[in-house]
Amino acid sequence: MSRTTFDLLVVGDANPDVIVSGSPRHPEFGQREQLVPAAGLVLGGSGAITAYGAARLGLRTAFVGRVGDDPAGAFVLDALRAGGVDVSACVVDPAVPTAMTVALVDGDDRAILTAPGCLDRLGAPDVPPGLLERAAHVHVSSYFLQPLLAAGLGGLFGLARAAGASTSLDTNDDPADRWAGLEDVLPVTDVLLPNESEALSIARAVARSGAGSRDREIAGLEQAVRELAARGTLPVVKRGERGALAFADGELVEAPARPATVVDAVGAGDSFNAGLLAALLRGRPLRQAMTVAVACGTLSTRAAGGTAAQPTWEEATS
Repeated sequence: MSRTTFDLLVVGDANPDVIVSGSPRHPEFGQREQLVPAAGLVLGGSGAITAYGAARLGLRTAFVGRVGDDPAGAFVLDALRAGGVDVSACVVDPAVPTAMTVALVDGDDRAILTAPGCLDRLGAPDVPPGLLERAAHVHVSSYFLQPLLAAGLGGLFGLARAAGASTSLDTNDDPADRWAGLEDVLPVTDVLLPNESEALSIARAVARSGAGSRDREIAGLEQAVRELAARGTLPVVKRGERGALAFADGELVEAPARPATVVDAVGAGDSFNAGLLAALLRGRPLRQAMTVAVACGTLSTRAAGGTAAQPTWEEATS
């Protein structure tokens, strides 16, 4: 009998997103009211969107995160449950409100304003050991927004791997722009899932972290993925309209972009994550898995919000 109950355990951030479409680049203050084409309240958070997308792709998915004991937290948990994600191990924190994000969207670009709420209270001890032992793969999101989780992530991934699970990490952006602390995490991270800018920043930070390496410089993406792979992880880089790039077994692996009419790119990278993990866990080779991931990220842009247009496995592979 298989030891696994879940194909995927996601640990990370979850919050409501208020998506404001057609936002002006510079909103006017002074009590001026400006009209926009549309706005919506949707499930947000990199971890939550990845978990929701993975469940839609057919993976048995569990999610561990923290929410407040408030209507925003109830909204998040209800949305994940409705998407088929097990949230029984989520922590409801009565002391701090649920995180909240406002995304001001202008075409395929956006500004993101986040009130972190209880995000920074999530830590590795919040993940039940029994749940960790029953997952085939453990994915963590938003490393730099969750310092307690970041501090214990090397140990958490070590436990997951000892139990037979594979691991992945999407750091997302670092608001402090330091990109520090990953030197001990990357060797126990099977798959690293940055976008192009994040890959360059992480590679530059780890290249300068060792003794005598302060003068090392990462000039471009190819050098960045080689540097990251040398740290013991498989870097798979999301490149938007240029598809995806990875470095595995000493070779660059590319997947082209798919044509798309973008309604909203919020959460596209998280849908890419879900697609890549779903394909790898189904035993697909890396290049094919990247093609599925690109399809998932692209198809998710058909509607506003991170989850409304996430594809099924059949849609992503047709």
